[in-house]
Amino acid sequence: MLRPRDTPTRECTSLNGLWRFAVDTDGVGRSDGWWRHTLPGRREAPVPASYNDLFPDPVVHDHVGDVWYQRVIRVPRRWERQRIVLRFDSATHRAVVWVDDTEVAAHEGGYTPFEADLTDLVEPGGEHRVTVVVDNTLSWQSIPPGFVEQTPDGPRQRYFHDFFNYAGLHRSVWLYTTPRTYIGDITVVTRLDGATGIIDYQVQAVGSEEHDVRVVLKDADGTEVARAAGAIGGLTVEDVHRWRPGEGYLYELHAELRGAGDEPADAYALPVGVRTVAVEESRFLINGEPFYFTGFGKHEDSPVRGKGHDDAFMVHDFALMEWLGANSFRTSHYPYAEEVLEYADRHGIVVIGETPAVGLNAELGATLAEAVFSTFSAHTINSATQETHRQALAEMIARDKNHPSVVIWSIANEPESTTTASRSYFEPLVDEARRLDPTRPLAFVNFMSATPDNDVISGLFDVLLLNRYYGWYKDLANLAAAERNLEDELRAWTRKHNKPIIMTEYGADTLSGLRTITPTPWTEDYQADVLAMYHRVFDRVEAVVGEQIWNFADFATAPGLLRVDGNKKGVFTRDRRPKTSAWQLRERWRARR
Repeated sequence: MLRPRDTPTRECTSLNGLWRFAVDTDGVGRSDGWWRHTLPGRREAPVPASYNDLFPDPVVHDHVGDVWYQRVIRVPRRWERQRIVLRFDSATHRAVVWVDDTEVAAHEGGYTPFEADLTDLVEPGGEHRVTVVVDNTLSWQSIPPGFVEQTPDGPRQRYFHDFFNYAGLHRSVWLYTTPRTYIGDITVVTRLDGATGIIDYQVQAVGSEEHDVRVVLKDADGTEVARAAGAIGGLTVEDVHRWRPGEGYLYELHAELRGAGDEPADAYALPVGVRTVAVEESRFLINGEPFYFTGFGKHEDSPVRGKGHDDAFMVHDFALMEWLGANSFRTSHYPYAEEVLEYADRHGIVVIGETPAVGLNAELGATLAEAVFSTFSAHTINSATQETHRQALAEMIARDKNHPSVVIWSIANEPESTTTASRSYFEPLVDEARRLDPTRPLAFVNFMSATPDNDVISGLFDVLLLNRYYGWYKDLANLAAAERNLEDELRAWTRKHNKPIIMTEYGADTLSGLRTITPTPWTEDYQADVLAMYHRVFDRVEAVVGEQIWNFADFATAPGLLRVDGNKKGVFTRDRRPKTSAWQLRERWRARR
């Protein structure tokens, strides 16, 4: 699915701003047909944003079920004879959309886009009512999973991931046009042959009319460097300027559908970075050169906005990573907004892209939701969940396949991976991911209780992503033991699987401003000592090719005895103030450049 862009044949307009908003506390909106008239009440909510923290109202903050958004749009008169499309960049976790009284779209999954063709429903020059119901409920068959507990005080959402279940229209909403016959998708795969770059492309045309496909590649200065004809082909660039970490050089592929006239029937420009990614034994290679990941697990999380995308926070976060010398991050634990990946493309930041499959683990369920169950069963995570997972995986790859910054697909975070049921669940998903994109290494993020001795699925993957909390959840305040145990486990993984290891989570909760003479858990000093211990071990284990701290910044979670106003493992506070460890990391990471 191509991102909306203005081109010589297309036009798009943002529907961001204030929408009418209603919380369906009684669950009657669908049966009463709220989309047929103006929503009840006088509330308004910004799009994009989570709705939970906007109002000083616990009923809104902790609501389980449907909320409704509505606005009136005017379709430009000049869009007559064009194909008109309504697109949502995301709706968490599922949505149904009506235009006037007609249902036009329904989508499952909270972090990938969906759209509806409105061409035959709207009148250019006319006004139309757009209504969206967004459901934040998590079930055993959703990704991420959860369940709703019925209590005397009403429904309570329980889930097995350690971040708050923010919901709403978190990303932009668009109204855009294409011609009636149009470019539906473009796929690019890049290769290198010495100093020569090869871009294999495929352009998908949609519509009844026959058109030729023409492709032109331009460099960053706008100079044409290659051209080709046909829906499938290749472009060769001598002395290619490679996309590389720290230098996000991008070409631009201009695709056109050409008919009998002089003007293109449709045109679309796609940024392209020419680079290769490969795994050779325990090395991770970008453009044939070893790459070492430094950076973070992050969250789309900020005060008031929740998970709503915000350009100011995005730019500031990237600037802070640059200040530290970080070169990468993981989209933990869901695909991030496309604006984030486009920024990473332009600035040479390396990304591990991850699906929303977090919390597929009964051990975590017992800790975070006080629930006892079997992870995989007919009544918990089952074949229907697997299909939802497959859809989320496919939609992430379809959306993000052309981003040069994305170098690994992570298909799950901390799932159960020690049982035959886990092997049966994940093996078909691995096969599907490799079918959809055979060009990128594949991984999942391994939970701490899954060791080299009992894990049964790591052999399916190309890279080992490990989350480990020696010195915090294990060996608390005993960093000498933590250091021994961490190194012993990393060497055991190396003996069993000769694959690159990236530590995708490590760290300690830290209250900003808490200091002691003797490092004590929760202090800034202890966090710094924990990180230093890990770094000593990483430097001794050759198979370790990356370190991504948990977390970039403090973030909101469900309430819990171990969560003082959220998760405090950030190197920055939630409002992006640095802790002591930030200067420690800056010294280490900038020296590695």
